[in-house]
Amino acid sequence: MVKEITAGIVIAVTVYLMRIGYDITPLLAVGLLCGVLYYTLNIRGIGKRFEVLGGGENATVNSCITFSDIGGQEVAKREVLEAIEFVKDIDSVKELGIRPLKGILLTGPPGTGKTLLAKAAANYIGSVFVATSGSEFVEMYAGVGAQRVRQLFAKARSVAEKKGAKSSIVFIDEIDVIGGKRGTNRSHLEYDQTLNQLLVAMDGITSDDGIRTLVIGATNRLDLLDPALLRPGRFDRIINVDLPDKEGRLNILKIHTKNKPLADDVVLEAIAKETFGFSGAHLETLANEAAIIAMRRKKSRLSATDFREALEKVLMGEKLDRRPNKEELMRIAVHETGHAVISEEIRPKSVSSITVTSRGKALGYMRQIPEDDLYLYTKDYLEGQICVLVAGAIAEEMYYGNRSTGAANDFQKAAQIGRKIVTSGLSELGVISEEDVPRSLVHTTINKIIREQEKRVTALLENKKERFQYIISELLENEHISGNEFRRLIVG
Repeated sequence: MVKEITAGIVIAVTVYLMRIGYDITPLLAVGLLCGVLYYTLNIRGIGKRFEVLGGGENATVNSCITFSDIGGQEVAKREVLEAIEFVKDIDSVKELGIRPLKGILLTGPPGTGKTLLAKAAANYIGSVFVATSGSEFVEMYAGVGAQRVRQLFAKARSVAEKKGAKSSIVFIDEIDVIGGKRGTNRSHLEYDQTLNQLLVAMDGITSDDGIRTLVIGATNRLDLLDPALLRPGRFDRIINVDLPDKEGRLNILKIHTKNKPLADDVVLEAIAKETFGFSGAHLETLANEAAIIAMRRKKSRLSATDFREALEKVLMGEKLDRRPNKEELMRIAVHETGHAVISEEIRPKSVSSITVTSRGKALGYMRQIPEDDLYLYTKDYLEGQICVLVAGAIAEEMYYGNRSTGAANDFQKAAQIGRKIVTSGLSELGVISEEDVPRSLVHTTINKIIREQEKRVTALLENKKERFQYIISELLENEHISGNEFRRLIVG
């Protein structure tokens, strides 16, 4: 508003001076010079703004983000709550002689809720929340990054004073951009200067400040950060915000479906089980896509079919218009049936669905029901995974006498699992140091592991060969078979 009023006054004065015959050339030159200076200062970052939310007793901007809105991160929430209590209950902190935490570092995969945790923390203690990203400190001019750091902390204090808040939270997303190890950028020292200024600013935070400041950083590349930034006294707490387990995924699904009408056949526990490896962002997208599919089908409630379609869309992408010819479709059906038969042999009731419908880069696929969340893998389990991966190519070879390029990605994944077996000391080589073992020997061992599983798969498929044609015919006719239908067909 101030800019518009000022511009109006300048234009009015200029028109008046021209009417009375005044030579405005000097004024235009001065105005042009001021414009160039203003533009330059904005490029250098002085005119840029940080995102400011909430703060103070009457703040309502942040009220929509609370810890109850964040599911699947109970451990992370407890750690964040404990850390911000030092900022909230300053009297008890002083009585016990506790040094308030200066910084909390949230680390974990993308989409797990790091930003939401920071906003919920600000809302919990009624703090001003000043947010920025590491990329905001990177400019073409030397010294701008350090200046932006000073502005960031000054902004947090000034806004807190203006809003009557007793504390402020400075949130820096993607902090690895400015917090990377010093000396790695040899072309110039701009990054190092920015990091040095951030270290100084965090050292300047004391419990005696009128406005208590807490720095929260977020990154998914903890290994890139400079050790000086991670030491106690700066980022005192490093909190891992990891992918949610099955119970966590169920809580997240409940949060994101609470405003959506669900049909009676929707079982959120089953969806949580099938979404192993999903982040909170993935699960939110899953619920949203299911609602979009239900709306597209003109339904008033979300059904289990909508969630199954949404799950396949999130995993594989949208259905493609292109359709393989009849011969290719037949080969795809053979390939996917091979995967499904071996998956069921290795782990009964593991097949969720089989389809020859093209999605994303996949011409067809077999989807498994994930097991309970695993954190350790045995040799038998890894060899079973290799069996499932190579089964498609083996089925093609048995049916056609040759293989196709459709198994390229399967073999790439099988080789990765084979390498994990070798490097984990589970192969015939025993415990090894990969750096000290010839690459040719590692390759030979991986190849031998895969060959052994190919022989195992060939024997298993031979026993089910008579049921192959029934499954393939059903798959070609309907383009999709559910796990239960597949199990009925394979038994006969």
